Amino acid sequence: MATMKNFASKAAGIKLTSEEVAAAGSRPVGSPRTAPGQLMHLQATAEQQHDEIERLKRALAERTAEEEVDLDLIDEVEGRRRKLSPEEYAELKANLERNPLITPVVLRRRPNGRRELVAGHNRTAIYRELGRPRIRAVTQDIADEDVSKFAFFSNLLAPSLSDFEKYWNFLQLQTETGLDHAALAEIAGISRVHVTRIMRYDALPEKAKEILFRRPERLGSTAAQALSQIAESGRSEEVIAAIEKLVNDETMTQEQAVSMARAKRPTTAAPEKLFVKSGKRHICEISVRKGVVGVQFKGEDAESASDWAQRIREFIADQITSKE
Repeated sequence: MATMKNFASKAAGIKLTSEEVAAAGSRPVGSPRTAPGQLMHLQATAEQQHDEIERLKRALAERTAEEEVDLDLIDEVEGRRRKLSPEEYAELKANLERNPLITPVVLRRRPNGRRELVAGHNRTAIYRELGRPRIRAVTQDIADEDVSKFAFFSNLLAPSLSDFEKYWNFLQLQTETGLDHAALAEIAGISRVHVTRIMRYDALPEKAKEILFRRPERLGSTAAQALSQIAESGRSEEVIAAIEKLVNDETMTQEQAVSMARAKRPTTAAPEKLFVKSGKRHICEISVRKGVVGVQFKGEDAESASDWAQRIREFIADQITSKE
């Protein structure tokens, strides 16, 4: 991974002609063998991905003919819907109940006359809840490999999109394209520093990210960056516990979650020790910790440890019997 990042950094300084970019795209399968060739091929690939994404963004902005589409004909792909907080969802539902749909949802054609939902999942779900039979939509021809990118830019334009959801979308896009933070920032129209901060969610423990999927709006990128640094210092369990509490407790702030994760672990008291001596001779040491009593014999007395274990058992049994 470090090697690829170094290549990407070096490749950023290489400027290729349009003919060289086209040549890279038509080159037979197989990687260049020399370092300069690898760098040029990497830059050409990045530029091709950039051009492809720009094409998709233009397609998203273009409106085709709008129509009313039966909801029964629309299929939703699991995992593509943007998660709203209960308050945001209720507000959107109240708005759509009283007002017409301003922005149509985006669909693509599927076999047998059906349509696949690309953008507008929450609006479509609310229309179904309200018992509406149809919804305003535009249908576009989108290739299978472009759907996830198309949905990403559709969501990215939403002002209420949480930082964690941006991270997840950026991660999917980076996985598919291999673009670095600078390229992602350019195509998204935000600063590289912002992208890098958002991608710090990646350093959170996997369990913490699973918890955040329930309420992604609860943790912003600034607090996520602080928590990721705490996790990297060896306090992953504390970070998971703090995020769990943040998600479940509406009164807890992000600053309090960071403080909770940073709090020092309570020191465990040293186990209590008792000593048995005969004159100056140290016979045994007795320790007590968390309900466990340990007896350790020293020197030649260690040979009689099994006998003492039997006597201790008998003593405890006698004590219990006498109390009954």
